[in-house]
Amino acid sequence: MTGPARATPPPSTGQAGADPYSIPLEKIDVSDGELFETDTLWGYFERLRKEDPVHWCAESPDGPYWSVTRFEDVMHVEKHPEIFSSEPTIVLPDPPPDFPLQPGFIAMDGERHEAHRKVVQPVASPRNLKKLEPLIRERVAEILDGVPVGETFDWVDRVSIELTTGMLATMFDFPWEERRKLTLWSDVSTMADDQLIEAGYQPEDRERLLRECLDCFTRLWKEREGRRAESLDFVTAMANSAAMKGIDPLTYLGTLVLLIVGGNDTTRNSITGGVVALNENPGEYDKLRADPGLIPNMVNEIIRWQTPLAYMRRTATRDTELAGKAIRKGDRVVMWYVSANRDETAIPRADEFLIDRKNSKHHLSFGWGVHFCMGSRMAEMQLRVLWEEVMQRFRFVEVAGAPVRIRSSFVKGFAELPVRVHPW
Repeated sequence: MTGPARATPPPSTGQAGADPYSIPLEKIDVSDGELFETDTLWGYFERLRKEDPVHWCAESPDGPYWSVTRFEDVMHVEKHPEIFSSEPTIVLPDPPPDFPLQPGFIAMDGERHEAHRKVVQPVASPRNLKKLEPLIRERVAEILDGVPVGETFDWVDRVSIELTTGMLATMFDFPWEERRKLTLWSDVSTMADDQLIEAGYQPEDRERLLRECLDCFTRLWKEREGRRAESLDFVTAMANSAAMKGIDPLTYLGTLVLLIVGGNDTTRNSITGGVVALNENPGEYDKLRADPGLIPNMVNEIIRWQTPLAYMRRTATRDTELAGKAIRKGDRVVMWYVSANRDETAIPRADEFLIDRKNSKHHLSFGWGVHFCMGSRMAEMQLRVLWEEVMQRFRFVEVAGAPVRIRSSFVKGFAELPVRVHPW
């Protein structure tokens, strides 16, 4: 997305760059997007894990909430969906009453969640992905062969977005020439108001753009309803399912947003995060050059290290207790995956990036339990294929300037990453 010069960001809370131990514990608000934009979140989460692992934030721009920061406590919440509900939403802010968009089946519970998830799950199944892998590899090769050798370019736009947007277009059987609309809709659904302004829009444009998304996909639904497709895609699966027959428009849009964001923001930020991590840890890059066979294991470590979706919210359905804290019915409970993935009590040497880490799948970037990420295999495949093709072409993808991170505590990602590539 392009737009005018950078908008004036919201006033700083004073947390970013401050000593995390200098702020009163009860004043800490880890939902502050500036912490993520400046990459200064880590000390705050470390302090909470040590001193107050289930932490009550009484005041935030989105109202009060509990922060769950340790691995075992996040797992407890995940294991008890009957106590910690995904409804009405999985993000900290409640849906606005004038446009109550919910993010699809990830914000549903019980049988309804299972029924809607089962409709689209075959599209991301290992069997279907195996069929798609040659196409993905062909696209990766085309993207990498097209980057300028010896020049600085933006890895986010030229590689991360282009690869994931192409994959999304395939999974939706979306018109190829219009595929960047998927990126736009993904971005506007997760951007804060100041980010929308920076990108050249106004906050009120969000609803307009998302309704354009709904109109476009409603046409695709009608075209594919009752039609047997030559290949499996999300829209055809939904349009011909009993579970989604008569689905209301906002629920359909929410499901689309879930699938678009899940397939775009998450993988694209892990693709960029892997380049940053290897540059910050040159010894690990040396290991990779010496043994490209480490790539599948490295993919798991990149996903843990980046944690592209930093949290998921739940809402307490009853009074309960967690780590000695009294949670009341209706309280918002935020599971900070980004903190759990750095919990030394659950993951040895958790603050180190190790591409040969043992038990590298032991992380919470995909969640756990009934809401475990449906697209996990898709993300892993894209990252694996990308790095296999990168290592065939380039000795070094060098970070050539400071990464520009997104001002968001939900999507933990990158807006820009200047790089140069060095062939073998």
